[in-house]
Amino acid sequence: MSEARLPKVGFVSLGCPKNLVDSEIMLGALARHGYSITAHKEEADVIVVNTCGFIDSAKKESIDTILEMAELKTQGNCKKLVVAGCLAERYRADIRKEIPEIDFAFGPDELGRILQAVQLGDDIGPDITIDALYTSKEIPTMPRVLTTPNYMAYLKISEGCDHVCSFCAIPGFRGRFRSRLMPDLIEESRRLAAQGVKELVLVSQDTMAYGKDIGMPEGITALLRELTRIEGLRWVRFLYCYPHTMPDYLIRLVADEERLCKYFHIPYQHASGPVLDRMLRGGSRQMYERQVERIRKLNPGAGIRTSFIVGFPGETEDDFQELLNFVRNVEFDNVGVFLYSDEEGTGAFKLEDKVPRRTANRRRGQLMKQQAGISKRKLKTMVGRTVEVLLEGASDETELLLKGRMETQAPDIDGHVMINDAAERQVYPVNFYPVEITESLDYDLIGRVL
Repeated sequence: MSEARLPKVGFVSLGCPKNLVDSEIMLGALARHGYSITAHKEEADVIVVNTCGFIDSAKKESIDTILEMAELKTQGNCKKLVVAGCLAERYRADIRKEIPEIDFAFGPDELGRILQAVQLGDDIGPDITIDALYTSKEIPTMPRVLTTPNYMAYLKISEGCDHVCSFCAIPGFRGRFRSRLMPDLIEESRRLAAQGVKELVLVSQDTMAYGKDIGMPEGITALLRELTRIEGLRWVRFLYCYPHTMPDYLIRLVADEERLCKYFHIPYQHASGPVLDRMLRGGSRQMYERQVERIRKLNPGAGIRTSFIVGFPGETEDDFQELLNFVRNVEFDNVGVFLYSDEEGTGAFKLEDKVPRRTANRRRGQLMKQQAGISKRKLKTMVGRTVEVLLEGASDETELLLKGRMETQAPDIDGHVMINDAAERQVYPVNFYPVEITESLDYDLIGRVL
């Protein structure tokens, strides 16, 4: 295929940051082989939708997006519709049957098929193999096309998961846990830093398991130590910590290493022993409270984020009250609350005593209202303090001119620090600044640059 005949590709990425990295790898493969990428979907010859298939709401968003893009085959320039990612892997035959406009589908372990997928007609274009994503010789040198702001990037350190949580279908379509090799991760991180990335965010299905499958029992701490030595990186943050496997030496490393964000993202999922047992999570409220206490003892002021599932099969009012009491006692900085999603192929799908949706929604609202009060009280104590803020640029959500984040606020999921004393938006380029907090809101802070 000559360069002049290469189609123009439009890309839509849905779901979690791990999926976003997959999209950036595919975009990198396309860019390296001469394809042009357009943000205007109506101009694209080929549209690729990288889907999420985790829970009902994510699947619905993926299906709605596919149908929206399918309309461009008649109303736009689109000649080929490609569906990739988790939904494509989980329901490959079904979605091709139900949405005949889809021309090509492949899963997250077949990213190399992107070059085949975007070809038009009978032309034979260039091809590479990155099907075995984390063992491929191609990946260490594969430049990603970042879709995040140029000052931050996600680093996907592994694929798959070995846990058997009864509510989760991910191991079924993402496979067993596979760590990427540390030299490859270091090289990729150096390349990102050279591009101007100041904040590196590690993502994985189970970040605490990194390295254990390749003979590195303390792999995550070894990796973090190396990453903090890379010139140009100011903040290194890690997400998705399985609670039972977070060692004290990692907590101490975060306390001791200046470049590691004082931030812990630990999805506890619940606090009631019977519910945790049915989730196949193990653990207990008492164990989790001791863990948070250890984190705060070694890292005073650290941000702690967690997530919970309400409406799990068999969850009683007593179970839910245990969860409310846990959250009230611990006072997390940020909490995400998800409704249980009944997913085929999971252990929970076969459980009896399903909780009515109305009850689950009530519980979610009650928990979120309680957390809003906790967040508001905690943020109020920040007024008058001076903190380091990564100033990200113009705010598009409020009348205040600029917005940024403290190290205790992760991108996309937590609140912001809003700046209201800048005469013009261009006064402060993206960088780190000392900011005095002057006001607090429910989830955000307001401050002025010193």
